[in-house]
Amino acid sequence: MDLNTLWFLLLSVLFAGFFLLEGFDYGAGILVPLVTRSDHDRRMLMNAIGPFWDANEVWLITAGGAMFAAFPDWYATLFSGFYLPLLLMLLALILRGVAFEFRSKSEHRLWRTTWDAAFFIGSLLPSLLWGVALANLVIGVPIDASMTYVGGFWNLLSPAAILTGLTSTLLFALHGAAFLGLKLEGELLVRVQRTSQRLIPATIVVAGLAMYWLSQTISGSSPAAVALSAIALLILLAAGLLTRQKAGWTFLLTSASVVTLAAALFTALYPNVMVSSLSAAWNLTIYNSASSDYTLKVMSVVALSVLPLVLLYQGWSYHIFRKRLGDKPPLEY
Repeated sequence: MDLNTLWFLLLSVLFAGFFLLEGFDYGAGILVPLVTRSDHDRRMLMNAIGPFWDANEVWLITAGGAMFAAFPDWYATLFSGFYLPLLLMLLALILRGVAFEFRSKSEHRLWRTTWDAAFFIGSLLPSLLWGVALANLVIGVPIDASMTYVGGFWNLLSPAAILTGLTSTLLFALHGAAFLGLKLEGELLVRVQRTSQRLIPATIVVAGLAMYWLSQTISGSSPAAVALSAIALLILLAAGLLTRQKAGWTFLLTSASVVTLAAALFTALYPNVMVSSLSAAWNLTIYNSASSDYTLKVMSVVALSVLPLVLLYQGWSYHIFRKRLGDKPPLEY
C-alpha cells in the first residue's frame, strides 16, 4: 500500500467515524418534533448527547485538516465547487451549537421554542447535505482540466443525490433513536422505540432505492461497493428485529450500517477523490491531487502518534457518561 492509498483509507476512516458518532447527535436533533411532548422531554434529548456532541465534531475538523494537507487539490475543488451547500451546513452547525448554550438561559416559552427549532434545523440540514455531497463525489460533477468546478448549485441536486441525502437523514434519525434507547427511560423511551420501528422500513426502502440508482448512475460501478451496500441493508433489517429487546445490540447494528454504507461510497469512489462528469481524464485521483511523498510521510508519523491518544480520551468520556439519564439529569441545556 502506497502513502496515497493509505491516506485515502485514513480519510475514509475519519469520515466514517464522524458519521458514526455525529450521526446519532444529528439523529437526536431530528427526532425532537417526533418524540417530545414537553420542555422536559426536549431537555432530556439534549442532555443525552450533551457530553458528546462537541467532541464528535472534532472528527470532522480532523478530516478536513487531513484532506487539506494530504490532498490539497481535492480540498480546493471540493470547497470551491460545493461552497453554497457547505456554507449552509456551517450556518446550521453554528445554530445547533448556539442552541445548546442559549436554550436554558431563559424560561420564556418563545425563547426555548426558538432554540429547539434551531437545534432541529441544525441537525436536519447537515444530515441531508452530507448525503447529497457524498453522492456527488461518486456520481460526478462538472470539473474541467484545471481541476476547477464549472457547474452551479443545481448541478448538485440530481435525483440520485437527493435520494442519498434522504437516506443519510433517515439513517441518522434511526441511529439517534438507537442511541437514545441506551440513555432514556419511561414514556419518552417508549415513544423513541415506536418511532424507531416506523423509521426502519422507510430507511431500508429509501436506502435501497438510493444505492440502486447510484449503481446505475456510476460508470463502472464497483462490485465490492454494491456488496457493502447490500450488507448494510441486511444489518438494518436485523436492527429492526431488536429495537425493543436489545438496546445495545440495536445501537451496534445501526452503527455498523452507518460505517458500512460510508465504506461502500468510498469504495465506489476509489481511486478517484472527485469524478468529473465532463471527462474521465479530468477526474481528481489520489495521485494527481495529492501532496508530496515527504508531506505524506510526515503526516503519517504525526497521525500514528496522536490518533491513539485521541481515541483513548474519547473512549474514556463515553465510559464516564455511559449510564442512563434519570428524571433529573445533572446537566441542563
